[in-house]
Amino acid sequence: MEKFVDNLSPMDLMRSEKMKLVQLIIPVESAHRAVSYLGELGLLQFRDLNAEKSPFQRTFVNQVKRCGEMSRKLRFFKDQIIKAGILSSIHPVVEPDVELEELEIQLAEHEHELIEMNSNSEKLRQTYNELLEFKIVLIKAGSFLVSSDNHTVAEERELSENVHSNHSYDEASSLIEQEMGTADQPGLRFISGIICKSKALRFERMLFRATRGNMLFNQAPAGEEIMDPLSAVKAEKTVFVVFFSGEQARKKILKICEAFGANCYPVPEDFSKQRQITREVSSRLSELEVTLDAGIRHQNKALTSIGYHLTQWMSMVRREKAVYDTLNMLNFDVTKKCLVGEGWCPVFAKAKIQDALQRATVDSNSQVGIIFHVMDAVESPPTYFRTNHFTNAYQEIVDAYGVARYQEANPAVYTVITFPFLFAVMFGDWGHGICLLLGALVLIARESRLSTQACVQTYHV
Repeated sequence: MEKFVDNLSPMDLMRSEKMKLVQLIIPVESAHRAVSYLGELGLLQFRDLNAEKSPFQRTFVNQVKRCGEMSRKLRFFKDQIIKAGILSSIHPVVEPDVELEELEIQLAEHEHELIEMNSNSEKLRQTYNELLEFKIVLIKAGSFLVSSDNHTVAEERELSENVHSNHSYDEASSLIEQEMGTADQPGLRFISGIICKSKALRFERMLFRATRGNMLFNQAPAGEEIMDPLSAVKAEKTVFVVFFSGEQARKKILKICEAFGANCYPVPEDFSKQRQITREVSSRLSELEVTLDAGIRHQNKALTSIGYHLTQWMSMVRREKAVYDTLNMLNFDVTKKCLVGEGWCPVFAKAKIQDALQRATVDSNSQVGIIFHVMDAVESPPTYFRTNHFTNAYQEIVDAYGVARYQEANPAVYTVITFPFLFAVMFGDWGHGICLLLGALVLIARESRLSTQACVQTYHV
């Protein structure tokens, strides 16, 4: 049977290629270049000689892990670029490849810089949102505390929340964490804050039950969607002021506020102090807006710089990972100085493979050449169909349904004729056919340009 197959006349695209099992003995210093060159050639399928080993027991597991970690960092950069909305403005550049160790250092530096910028931006954004809520509470809650005659409130209702009279608003400290307590003193007291509108009704009922009705609850809508300082989610909120009496009631109300996610802010009773704090908070908000804008510009500049090289870096890391995955399929010989590999290649490709191996030996300055020889095979070889620029698409369609057996006729050749016919039967109208024809002509006319862009901008897909 084997002689019959060998005597079959070559049919080019009509029949799968004749395959041979070959063995490679590669010196360690040439292994990386040899596998890389063979990968670019794409005419040798290695057999896994370490199938019984787990991925963590293989020789080059550490290099694979490093490539996986670099891939994670590159995905992080890509997500940050997409999140910043600057992907469309980046035009990738092609530069000479750098060493893997150097690239690893560059990626670590860029990741550390971006994480630090994100952390600082998040802290500033949280402080900004807290101050914005504080300003709204000052404006809305002030209307509950100021009388219509003299815009003041009686001295006996003065609360401990006036500890903010020193007007220190350090951006690193959270306003929510500021002390809300006062000395135990008689009289009517209050707590002011802001809560999600959807929780306001349940919040009021819980306060009423906890204080047994000994409280007065006033509320007013914030008037706009506000970004929550902790969850960073926009939501409609309601400003509230709870009037009560007694230290026990105060502790209960603060616990309920914490349970419902309400943010409490100190509001002074004196109207002049309210206006003064409001002005200071507004000034602080303006400063934070300027700082945040500067931080965003700096981050976008860094992301744009990364985006110029992102495509090349991703391609390089993918290639390196593929090389080390392939090297993990090879075995060391007895001397531990050479790697032994086996694989299938088409008969016509032996000369090309030997040329690639010779280039790897020269480029790696190895004193020992790579041994390449054909072996006898017992199992059936894999199927390889030679395709050209035109038949490649049809071959992929056929392979999606199933791959033909070794030395079997290639169904893709017949699909070149039958597929357009069957497609025309399914969509047999002039309008649709004309649209497809025009689209195909445009793609053919711009084929070279589109193929170049597809190679350069792989990460856009």
